[in-house]
Amino acid sequence: MLSDIKIFKLVSSSEAISFLLLLFVGMPLKYMADNPVLVEILGPIHGVLFVAYVFGAFIMAKKLNWTKKQLIISILCSLLPFGPFYVEKNYLPKTN
Repeated sequence: MLSDIKIFKLVSSSEAISFLLLLFVGMPLKYMADNPVLVEILGPIHGVLFVAYVFGAFIMAKKLNWTKKQLIISILCSLLPFGPFYVEKNYLPKTN
């Protein structure tokens, strides 16, 4: 069974990848090729993953005894394209 940390890592990676796909594939297709289909599909998926990431950050903060600064940084990282990968590397324990 998946632990809370593994679930958060999965959500974190998925959120980051969906954001990168939206920024670097979906948006150019929408505005340069007049084809919004990828944004229409990935947009809502990314939205759900974003909310799950922020919710999960609060759970991880409690579980791993993060400081308020670590929690704030982890939430702010959700706004940056590669931010969740930073959180995974620096704030989460290594898992198998």
